Amino acid sequence: MNTIKELNQMKDDAVKGFEVSDGIRVVVGMATCGISAGAKPVLEKFIEEAAAAGIKDVKIVPTGCIGMCIYEPIVEVFEPGKKKVTYIHMDADRVSKVVSEHLVKGKPVVEYTIGEGEGNELKNLDDVQFYKKQKRIVLSNCGLINPEDINDYVALDGYQALAKVLTTMTPKEVIDLMKASGLRGRGGAGFSTGMKWSFAAANEADQKYIVCNADEGDPGAFMDRSVLEGDPHSILEAMTIGGYAIGATKGFIYVRAEYPVAVHRLQIAIAQAKEKGLLGKNIFDSGFDFDIEIRLGAGAFVCGEETALIASIEGKRGMSRNKPPFPANKGLWGKPTIINNVETLANIPKILLNGPEWFKSMGTEKSPGTKVFALGGKINNTGLVEVPMGITLREVIYDIGEDCLDGKAFKAVQTGGPSGGCITTHNLDTPIDFDNLVAIGSMMGSGGMIVMDEDNCMV
Repeated sequence: MNTIKELNQMKDDAVKGFEVSDGIRVVVGMATCGISAGAKPVLEKFIEEAAAAGIKDVKIVPTGCIGMCIYEPIVEVFEPGKKKVTYIHMDADRVSKVVSEHLVKGKPVVEYTIGEGEGNELKNLDDVQFYKKQKRIVLSNCGLINPEDINDYVALDGYQALAKVLTTMTPKEVIDLMKASGLRGRGGAGFSTGMKWSFAAANEADQKYIVCNADEGDPGAFMDRSVLEGDPHSILEAMTIGGYAIGATKGFIYVRAEYPVAVHRLQIAIAQAKEKGLLGKNIFDSGFDFDIEIRLGAGAFVCGEETALIASIEGKRGMSRNKPPFPANKGLWGKPTIINNVETLANIPKILLNGPEWFKSMGTEKSPGTKVFALGGKINNTGLVEVPMGITLREVIYDIGEDCLDGKAFKAVQTGGPSGGCITTHNLDTPIDFDNLVAIGSMMGSGGMIVMDEDNCMV
């Protein structure tokens, strides 16, 4: 692919295949959470039953994490001109009835839907309390597109940001825009992404690197895994943009071997991007070359720290070293290296397409945008949530999570992983951002949020 015109033609064709205009689109949640709950036989049964029923105008596809992991396996049915239908706790027997009643006769099976037809009203995930205060930016494609099909990503403006950058912007303009957005690293300390990029860009070297840190080790954290499983092309696009901005031609995705679904989908995405000319030589006829490799980690917690991660990629024992020098000056094989985590990277194409002011319209002055949390522990609604910075812990736990299980009293919420802390009731009205969480003795971390009730021992 050498021109924006070719990308736009690809998008036009992809939109026709993605939009529900004259048929039915069935998406089955096939992230790790769905697969572990039995989604694979559900997907296979849908394909088998639809074929046996002779339904021609139906597209049945896997998708990433839809969010409410507690309801997996989740299936959503999209029909032209109709409200989508969300089926929960699906199994092979339920699939047979959904196909015969809904797909063939056009009558949704209300008792299998979320809300189970309460008040004779057909509900879907958009109607439930869990999503009311969420703002899905990083997760906007997860649960919607087929992560194994580049056309679905392109249909929703995928690779448009890369095309814009390579054909209309200088590296400095890209970095200045990232600085203006106020995007802070979502992996822990919250350092300015644009500032970090500028340090590497200022270093003259014959080789530089971009590394995606997908080694999330905090207990209960599965945000990065879910993005890689549900929207892998967004990470490839962001890394390529970052490479152009700092002058790197090589990228590495460091991901845990314990994430086989994420690794598989990344492999597919990289192969597809190379086939379309979106990775490799002379991307968009710009003279810019960029390639990406996957490196598997063995699961050591320390390898989530950037200098230990670098050592692991180099084939050494994963051990942290003192800083300075920082990786932006001396990183992988002694060359300038930028390390961003998955969630940070996933924001970048959206910011470039919508502008820094759009991004700053969400969140707080010092922490703009959204944050993804893996909400777990003793809480009714476990799952993946994305909320604007500045929302309070109370809102996340009581409005989105809908309180502790079995009516038990709330004791504390643990954030920030092993480096974080436990936040008790008197701090629940704290607005969530990098600085506020530190002020009350915890930290943002990568986004694990584990709720404890009165029966939990905090020791």
